[in-house]
Amino acid sequence: MKHVNKSVLLWYSQEEMYRLVTGIEDYPRFLPWCDHAEIVERHEDGVTARIGLAYAGVRQTFTTRNEHVPGESVIVRLVDGPFSLLDGTWAFRPLGRADGPALACKIEFDLRYAFASKALETVLSPVFDRVANTFVDSFVARAESVYGPR
Repeated sequence: MKHVNKSVLLWYSQEEMYRLVTGIEDYPRFLPWCDHAEIVERHEDGVTARIGLAYAGVRQTFTTRNEHVPGESVIVRLVDGPFSLLDGTWAFRPLGRADGPALACKIEFDLRYAFASKALETVLSPVFDRVANTFVDSFVARAESVYGPR
């Protein structure tokens, strides 16, 4: 099993960052490895989403069930794909002002994953390891693009 744990402090609000992470249909616009992304089903507490990975000649699709706590967190669980395990959490913590809306936030990203077979691990691990380790950086860059530098 692989584990990625990253956190970053940003001059963007928790709501702004939450909107970027839950804006799944926009992923192909800014995640260089994502060739398609779609909402399969909407639920009262989140969505089921299908993501296409295309990187370094490797193409795979996986589906996750994402539980949303608006403005606070997104919990990601595997539905299907080349993984035996894919569990992740995005947490958005407000920083700053106690008397009004926070002007900054801390993002915490935690992802655990394992591949369904040794053959898949051999092919996909180098690709997905890179994707997983640059995920937070991609969303930080997207925030600057969408909301402007701060």
